[in-house]
Amino acid sequence: MSAVVYTASPWRWPLMALASWAACWAVWRGFGPGWPAALAASGLGLALAMPHRQSWRRLMVAAGFPLALVVTGAALPAWGWLIALALLLLAYPRRGWTDAPLYPTPHEALSRLPTAVPLHEGARVLDAGCGLGDGLMALRHAYPRARLEGIEYSAVLWCLARWRCRWATVARGDLWAQSWAEMDLVYLFQRPESMPKALDKARHEMRPESWLVSLDFPLPDQRPHVQLETGTRHQLHVYRIRDLRTAGT
Repeated sequence: MSAVVYTASPWRWPLMALASWAACWAVWRGFGPGWPAALAASGLGLALAMPHRQSWRRLMVAAGFPLALVVTGAALPAWGWLIALALLLLAYPRRGWTDAPLYPTPHEALSRLPTAVPLHEGARVLDAGCGLGDGLMALRHAYPRARLEGIEYSAVLWCLARWRCRWATVARGDLWAQSWAEMDLVYLFQRPESMPKALDKARHEMRPESWLVSLDFPLPDQRPHVQLETGTRHQLHVYRIRDLRTAGT
């Protein structure tokens, strides 16, 4: 099995968003103030948002200028809209922009998982990219006797997850750098672009008898052990590592 090489620059997405917001602001400063300039700048933001494939990125680009305008309209200096950007970067540092946005796991979404993947008491279960800890809460409901662990890159989200999930071990770090070798089950709620990397990591690090579970996004070109309806609009894709290794040979 050969390793997958990932060459996409982590700077590409945040720079594109910043450039779009700057262009909107330049239109506003150049032709404003006034509602015609505001409409023109907002329209530019909407147009610049359309090429992005992910809906959350389109929303961020399109909403950036209108939100900034609301902030600056509240008797703040012209640079006040940067406060929102600073808060965003604090919660999502540069490295975090290449992973999934904050989108919590519904607490009931994993309730049927034990029927497909029964785990022994004390099994190690990792929520890779745990955000605020909602995935850990769902895993606790599904596996109350497991050793639950989470990892989160954002310092802000890590602190909040530790506070909300005191019964779990929550580490701050890179989910792609942390070894998955000792885990009995790894849970992911990432994004489609992350799944080839997850497949490669699971094949090379995880034990044959362990499991990889992804909410909503399947592994590329892999047949899951089972697909589970969650009772929500989400679907679980469950993979046995032994099957992934067999398919990769």
